[in-house]
Amino acid sequence: MTLAYPRDLAEFVVPRWNAEEVFVADYFAPYAERFELPGLDELELIISTCYQASLMSEEQRPVIFRVILGEPDCFPPAQGPPTGLHRLEFSETRKFSAHELRRLSPAASFHRSLIGICFEQGIPKIWGFVHSGPRWLRAVHGGRGKAPPMPPSLVVNVAGPGRIEVRKGKITVGQLNDGRIYGRSMNVFASSWLSQFFEHVRGEHLMTHLERRAQSTTLWADLNPEITKLIAQHMVKRVITAMRTFGHGGTLVIMPEEAGYELIEKNPYVAIKYKFAEGEPRARFMTLILNLMDALAEYGGRSMGLPDAPKVIVDWADYEASTDQKLAELDEAVFEVSHLIAGLTAVDGAVIMTKRFELLGFGAEIYCEDSDVSYVARALDLEGTEIKMDSVEAVGTRHRSAFRLCSEIQTALAVVVSQDGSVHFVRWKDGQVTYWDHQATISSFDF
Repeated sequence: MTLAYPRDLAEFVVPRWNAEEVFVADYFAPYAERFELPGLDELELIISTCYQASLMSEEQRPVIFRVILGEPDCFPPAQGPPTGLHRLEFSETRKFSAHELRRLSPAASFHRSLIGICFEQGIPKIWGFVHSGPRWLRAVHGGRGKAPPMPPSLVVNVAGPGRIEVRKGKITVGQLNDGRIYGRSMNVFASSWLSQFFEHVRGEHLMTHLERRAQSTTLWADLNPEITKLIAQHMVKRVITAMRTFGHGGTLVIMPEEAGYELIEKNPYVAIKYKFAEGEPRARFMTLILNLMDALAEYGGRSMGLPDAPKVIVDWADYEASTDQKLAELDEAVFEVSHLIAGLTAVDGAVIMTKRFELLGFGAEIYCEDSDVSYVARALDLEGTEIKMDSVEAVGTRHRSAFRLCSEIQTALAVVVSQDGSVHFVRWKDGQVTYWDHQATISSFDF
């Protein structure tokens, strides 16, 4: 395999840059033309400098940072997190070098700030910081709070040694990792198959919500049908984020209800060491989903009670923007249950849940001794229509166990988090075990 380097990444990005359409907020619109991608040589210089800095360390700490290209006056003043960007300009520009980036990286926290650079007479210079706050990570982490808009500018994320991600604002254009070039990250939560996997359960949630609404003595607004999916997704994202943060790795197995209940009893596939007693506490996730749906409808209904108020349909943007105390408490409850489940994965063995997010047990040892899985399909796109066959010899015991389980129980879905933080979704598809590399290759769970 021929290894790729910064020049290769620059050549990958240039022809793809204009194909990415990025929303431009009103206060960035007057400057949009000034956020153009530099030429190939200039882009290579920026990426190469960031690459060299990534190989260094600062007082035994890894050098991780984000760089944004744009002149200081392109970032309007009187803005700041959580809803905007805060420009903080140096009195004099600094040399754009690997050593300067290394020295500045601790001050420009990866998950909260960017290092601002611009060209002076064709030479890149560091002019200061752009403080964004951490909300830009919500798309990966889950949770409420709308991220501040980004200009359509060049952003280079350095997430570790040789790990470089080039973005156009919020959109990933190209990545370099382990000497290989990648395109956009794969967000499995955007796939159709994952949505269909939980479709029946979402229908049950909606029916229960409508029954509660019919019994309510107050006015409730309608919910956007997509909101139940987004609520569940943000719960699972938080579990995955916490699993990565713990740094231990783990496996989360999600089963149809009947198949899951069968695993509680003696079976040839899984032995659950720690089983939870039947009752609402082990189904708390579902309780929170329904309570969130009800609280959102009630929240929207209060505005409908005003004179001449139009009919309200509550969507995810309303949830993100809400300051309602009840919604805030429910959001915190979701956070706590997510961390509870992630903590269970720190014990050797898998955590077993149903599609209704009922927590059956943990410390599950996967047997499936009769299953012979030598090769699995690696999905190259979200729906798994393009694949490449991989040998299981290259992966660890945790992944091989998940592959065997999904081969034997073909209705199961396994989410495997490695100790190094990589995330894989595994399921049976088109007659073979298939896995998706979620958010490959550079994500930002840990920072």
